[in-house]
Amino acid sequence: MKVFRAEQIRSWDQFTISQEPVSSIQLMERASMAVAHWISEHCKNHKKLAVFCGNGNNGGDGLAVARILYLKGFDVDVFVSDSKKKFSEDASVNLKRLRDLSGISVRKFDPKEQYNFDDKTIIIDALFGTGLSRPLEGEYKMLVEQLNTKKNIKISIDVPSGLSADEMFDHDPVILKADYTLTFQCWKKTFLHPETGKYSGKIIVLDIDLNKIYADTTDSDYSVIDDQLISSIFVPRQEFSHKGSYGKAAIIGGSYGKIGAAVLATKSALKTGAGLTFTLAPECGYDILQTSCPEAMFIKGGEQFITNFEIDKDITCGAGPGLGTHSGTEKDFLNFLKDYSKPLILDADALNIISKDKKNLKLIPEKSIITPHPKEFERLFGSTDNSFKRLEMARKKAKDLGLYIVLKDHHTQVVTPEGKVFYNITGNAGLAKGGSGDILTGILTSLLAQKYSEEETCILGVWLHGRAADIASEKHSKESMLPTDVIDALGSVFEELNRKAERNL
Repeated sequence: MKVFRAEQIRSWDQFTISQEPVSSIQLMERASMAVAHWISEHCKNHKKLAVFCGNGNNGGDGLAVARILYLKGFDVDVFVSDSKKKFSEDASVNLKRLRDLSGISVRKFDPKEQYNFDDKTIIIDALFGTGLSRPLEGEYKMLVEQLNTKKNIKISIDVPSGLSADEMFDHDPVILKADYTLTFQCWKKTFLHPETGKYSGKIIVLDIDLNKIYADTTDSDYSVIDDQLISSIFVPRQEFSHKGSYGKAAIIGGSYGKIGAAVLATKSALKTGAGLTFTLAPECGYDILQTSCPEAMFIKGGEQFITNFEIDKDITCGAGPGLGTHSGTEKDFLNFLKDYSKPLILDADALNIISKDKKNLKLIPEKSIITPHPKEFERLFGSTDNSFKRLEMARKKAKDLGLYIVLKDHHTQVVTPEGKVFYNITGNAGLAKGGSGDILTGILTSLLAQKYSEEETCILGVWLHGRAADIASEKHSKESMLPTDVIDALGSVFEELNRKAERNL
């Protein structure tokens, strides 16, 4: 699913109006019907609504939603900025339609009012939509500050008021903190970054049947990884195949006291389906690895830490989990990179070693995949003010170095050498534990060994990692789930993928 800018979304609306044809007021009604249907289906225990509407088209959506839900039996109060002020053409139509109904209250909001709604009242935010270009000011700012103090469920239409669809405002803005955002047709960029996404609550994308030709023919460098994309990448296992059909994967990692990281990466590589899996680790991890991962073959790389990185050329490598930064490891690892030409996966201490001298970045083979968390990214490339600027720096570095960068975050971003960005929306806060990144390294190494392209490996890998975490959290909770629970859930994810593949035949 492409992520479009606010300007592109407005063009999408106009394209739909010109192609169907459908009038703008009919399109607003279509969008409002979708919002009202979702609310009526999911808020059956709440029959009271307080709808706050601006004077633009987002307010028009709110006015239409209020009318539709009133006719469905909801008790609705509507608050507007000032009914004497100029409304957009379509908002004016919906204000008149609303006033033609008896029994529904439409009054001017007062930002100084306390609005002591009871617990069963849902606040609907339809003040500003994707057209907002500056932080809230005046009475709107005061109103949103007031509404944010309320414990009532808050639902924003399209975007939370005060939030730009495309960017992070420079100053500390006032933004309505929604519990749910019912957004139209596609994700907005600000939903996907931690500084701004925290205001959106749970995102519900409503399909309002905007013309598909526009989406197919309009370019965007940003996309959300969705089920359709995953189905186009995943290749089910063939019946007449053997271990040689699925490649050789090697995890390079582990040091004294950090063998567990190599175990987690090895187990996830095995669970992701590599034909043969190896672990290059120091002798001190031999018993642990052979006991915990008997399906993997052990390659000795040293005694307490790795100093020998010799490995067969036909093996796909993932290096870094628990590797450590001992001087001997550092020296031999950098020599290994100088002689290695195939794409590989680099994480954790492999990145920490590289970051000690920026010249080391040029040693990374082209098309390799690096998986830094924010601090590792900062050590590699420098600091940025926020995640938006970090992403743009990652796009530049990916192009300059010919690398795939997997920026680990709540919504992990896959950045390609062409500057494309794919946001992952699977996963949850249960992954905020040591060892989660080691699992991802194993998954990516296994997929790359199985001859998925580098881009496919990144996209499918982060999705698998997150989906397995979602299954694990349902069983164990976000607090108690362990990285090993995520590994165990990979089988369930592959079962889902295979069932979908069979249905699509």
